[in-house]
Amino acid sequence: MKCPSCHHNGTRVLDSRPVDEGRSIRRRRECEQCHYRFTTFEKVEEMPLIVVKKEGTREEFSRDKILRGLIKACEKRPVALEQLEHITQEIEKELRNRGVAEIKSETIGEMVMERLSKVDEVAYVRFASVYRQFKDLNVFIEELKELIKKEQH
Repeated sequence: MKCPSCHHNGTRVLDSRPVDEGRSIRRRRECEQCHYRFTTFEKVEEMPLIVVKKEGTREEFSRDKILRGLIKACEKRPVALEQLEHITQEIEKELRNRGVAEIKSETIGEMVMERLSKVDEVAYVRFASVYRQFKDLNVFIEELKELIKKEQH
């Protein structure tokens, strides 16, 4: 590692610690020549994941969008934020493990609904009503019937 102060090519690591939930490492370094101290971060390079929206547009995957949707669906419900963060991490991990560069937004929505139905039924219905854009009450009732069927099995 090159020193940012004197550009000498030798530094030593003073301290290393995991950050960002263990996905990267923070290192304190010191130049062997001028003794300048600085911090570096090391993380795994992840391949970009592109989400293909319903209308065909593309955007970079955002775990924050999933988490915000879950938080909104679980507003005033007895669901811990840690549980929602875990669901978000689980979905991102599964998507990245597929090894594909593009994923349909519908696939992500279905993954969210599948996990949310096991956590809180009211939150599931809230999310589904926005995600599936229920056109009328009959479609909404059909979704509730499906949920009840799953509950009985």
